[in-house]
Amino acid sequence: MRRLLAPLLAVLVLAGCTAGPAAEPGPALAGGAAALPGPVPVDLALRPTPGTAPAAPAFTGALTDGTPLTAARLWADRPVVFTFFSSWCTTCAARQDALSDLARRYRDRVVFVGVAGADQPDELQDYLRTHRVEYPVVVDGDQTVWRSYAVREPPAVVLVAKGGALLRGWPGGLDAAALDQRLGELVVAASG
Repeated sequence: MRRLLAPLLAVLVLAGCTAGPAAEPGPALAGGAAALPGPVPVDLALRPTPGTAPAAPAFTGALTDGTPLTAARLWADRPVVFTFFSSWCTTCAARQDALSDLARRYRDRVVFVGVAGADQPDELQDYLRTHRVEYPVVVDGDQTVWRSYAVREPPAVVLVAKGGALLRGWPGGLDAAALDQRLGELVVAASG
């Protein structure tokens, strides 16, 4: 019996040693933790939030790479723009490039967060890469976050003030020029 076990053991050990090279890590997923904002600029100045604004629905969701994101942590320091979209939405795609540019212009002063619903992971990644979406994206497969913000279909845009006051929502979305005007009314001093 020992004579049979020794060659079998040798074959198993060698098979484990010659299994081939280790897999190379793939590219980072778009919309993951690498897209989270940096520190708040020290010269960021915001107009006061109206005291009558309701509180935005708080949530925790997973980014495209599985990293948890807590919305209240983001709006504790600065305003947040939520963009509700799906990769198959033609209106979303038509507006996304301009929204991506706007998010880059306001980087770290205003946080943009995508909330993707009813999407397949590979189609979502294709969309994010095609449209150069460089901000974090929450995967809302069961559309819980969508429902908490009364979003029925994409696109939709929601603006939340620093501190969590729900300033405004736009069912049907909003073009980048109009959103830029709203953000300009909110952000007093631009960081250089």
